[in-house]
Amino acid sequence: MLHISMLGTMTRIVHSAQIGDNTRIGDGCAIWDYAQIRENAVLGENCVIGRGAYIDSGVHVGNNCKIQNYALVYEPAQLADGVFIGPAAVLTNDQWPRAVNPDGTLKSASDWEAVGVVINEGSAVGARAVCVAPVTIGAWATIGSGAVVTHDVPDYALMVGVPARHIGWVGRAGVRLEPVADQPGKFRCPITGETYTESDGKLRRDTDEHEPGNPYEKEKD
Repeated sequence: MLHISMLGTMTRIVHSAQIGDNTRIGDGCAIWDYAQIRENAVLGENCVIGRGAYIDSGVHVGNNCKIQNYALVYEPAQLADGVFIGPAAVLTNDQWPRAVNPDGTLKSASDWEAVGVVINEGSAVGARAVCVAPVTIGAWATIGSGAVVTHDVPDYALMVGVPARHIGWVGRAGVRLEPVADQPGKFRCPITGETYTESDGKLRRDTDEHEPGNPYEKEKD
């Protein structure tokens, strides 16, 4: 029997979507055609799950996330609030993938350990990009379309290519930041006017008292 908790009156689930047992779906979510949400997955409020997207068992998705058509999010991925996953992007979970064991027998769930992708607040993963677990994407970072991420990504970083490389910084508006003339290490968002400071390979928004962090690490403290 299907048990869905936190299913509010504003939630929309198209009849062709598949929802597993004991999922938690926040109010205001929209789950479109042929999407599959596996058992024990958690969706926060106001999430949009596109056509044919796959959310694996036990995956945790924060509030206000968008997972676009045919994206694949495998356990034990953790997505913070405001994360965007582009069409056909993949978050992997097998560090050493094999269909069979060394003796030729088919691998079962007990023959490997899933490792996850952690994506922090506000970050975006472009269309057909691949995040190879285990990897952490920093807050408000942008992964360009088709990129392959194999290492942790700093907050606000702009990453492109195969393997993905750091080519610049983006602000919370998602636009590439511009250097401030005569102020080394200073950047400004052309959309919002907010300024940022780079130090030791990290970027911080000047109005922030604390750098964006990993909320899942805080929960462990």
